[in-house]
Amino acid sequence: MDPASPPHSRTHSRPPGLPLGRQRSLPSTRRARVVRRPFAAMLTLWLVAAASVAPVLAQAQDKVVFATNWKAQAAHGGFYQAVADGTYKAAGLDVTIQQGGPQVNNRPLLPAGKIDFLMTGNLLHTFDNVKNGLPVTVVAAMFQKDPQALLAHPGQGHERFEALKNAPVVMVAKDGQFTWWQWLKVQHGFRDAQLKPYNYNLGPFLANPKAVQQGYSVAEPIYVENQAKFKPVVHLLADHGFSTYSTVIEARTDTVKNRPDLVQRFVDASILGWVNYLYGDRKAANALMRKDNPEMTEDELERSVALLRAQGIVDSGEALGKGIGAMDPARIRDFHDKMVKAGLYKAGEVDLGKVATFQFVNKGVGLERKKALGGR
Repeated sequence: MDPASPPHSRTHSRPPGLPLGRQRSLPSTRRARVVRRPFAAMLTLWLVAAASVAPVLAQAQDKVVFATNWKAQAAHGGFYQAVADGTYKAAGLDVTIQQGGPQVNNRPLLPAGKIDFLMTGNLLHTFDNVKNGLPVTVVAAMFQKDPQALLAHPGQGHERFEALKNAPVVMVAKDGQFTWWQWLKVQHGFRDAQLKPYNYNLGPFLANPKAVQQGYSVAEPIYVENQAKFKPVVHLLADHGFSTYSTVIEARTDTVKNRPDLVQRFVDASILGWVNYLYGDRKAANALMRKDNPEMTEDELERSVALLRAQGIVDSGEALGKGIGAMDPARIRDFHDKMVKAGLYKAGEVDLGKVATFQFVNKGVGLERKKALGGR
């Protein structure tokens, strides 16, 4: 993570979860000739590729570097799936996934032109980019819900979200204190007197049954269950008004303007990757992620996928009718207004017209494939 980044920009540049005792610190592309194909024909090729590993097409492949914001994990699975099953190749793309991780900050590489696409946490990052005049924009939102959550012990009176504002201890990392904690205070009546630091170590939470702590809803619950043998109460902030999209894909504005075909192919292939990862055979994608991040286990990946599906993180809301990656300008405006009310921004300092472009999503890509795989 870039220590010079403004606090708002660091909300999700965080490890999604750490087993007890495994603390971690936060944290030129050469393009080949574009081979243009009619969109319908390309989509057919992508669907074929998504069903099985497609042969490398006898054509030039556009080299693309896509950077993530942390080490490989199930929350990145759709992108690895599109590499593993040939979907990117079928779209004419030679994609390299560049991991984030401890002491790795991929964010400055996008405006600098060192990478082509960036996976970032949520819309707060992009609001900061626009506020600071960086020439990047969101082209797709792969998660309909931000996985940020608050975890509590069962049987301690915290089964209802409204009760959390009375918890004696709420452990939140520094990044969260500057962002969604401010929203929780304004929107839900939480108090700074409850606030204690969270250092990505489950020990203090497990030792105090009355404590509440932040967590990534598809990771920390697994670690708690593994270590303490109980299922924590999980309150997803997205289910209580934290309306940001998450795992958004950013591109440079010049790429959107000058190479829209490249952006469209990358977005559509990534969407198909997510459909196949959630509902199809993901063994090859899991193997790629475990190669990049040996700390990950097959069991953890599979349990995390189950949580992604059960919580509707990727495929819910607008995505059900418009396809994974869907975005709505009204929802972006709603989230922005909530953050203004929470004091994170001043009214008018973020040009919402520059936050995202909707030309590459909301087209129903992947819906037929999902149906074929038996997804609901």
